[in-house]
Amino acid sequence: MEELKIKLEKFTENDFSHYFELVNNEKVMEMITERAIEKDEAKTDFDKLIQNNKLNKNFGNFKIIDNKTNEFIGLAKLEIKTEDEKEAELGYMILPKHWGKGIAGKVGKQLIELAREQNEIERIFAIIDPKNIPSRKILMNNGFESKEFKDFDGLPGEILELKLK
Repeated sequence: MEELKIKLEKFTENDFSHYFELVNNEKVMEMITERAIEKDEAKTDFDKLIQNNKLNKNFGNFKIIDNKTNEFIGLAKLEIKTEDEKEAELGYMILPKHWGKGIAGKVGKQLIELAREQNEIERIFAIIDPKNIPSRKILMNNGFESKEFKDFDGLPGEILELKLK
């Protein structure tokens, strides 16, 4: 089987339909918010995402795109909160029809490389649902370590981290 080649491109104001396709999908959101997100809430979240994308050209939220067909596959994030941030949050959401193809692992590696190239980042963290075994495996295979289990707005979460320095 031919290996899927992907590219990451930052989300722009014109990409709400792609974002909404992800967050409005119950299967995608099952391990994130445990519910699909409706349009108004999604629009608010998307506006914040677009603002965050303006902080630094190398960080933010990216569309995962099939390099060959230009098909939208999902979202990848390497997000910072402020311009001079020392840590970044890694995350991804992939449309169910693309699950099980190794895309999340590939995206994870790409984002870690991106963070390593930016010398200011000392630590990458990811927050996952403790039941999300595939994501946990991808992160652990990339050198992340489990740090703590925490409650996030009533939902269980596990924080994993990768120290770069």
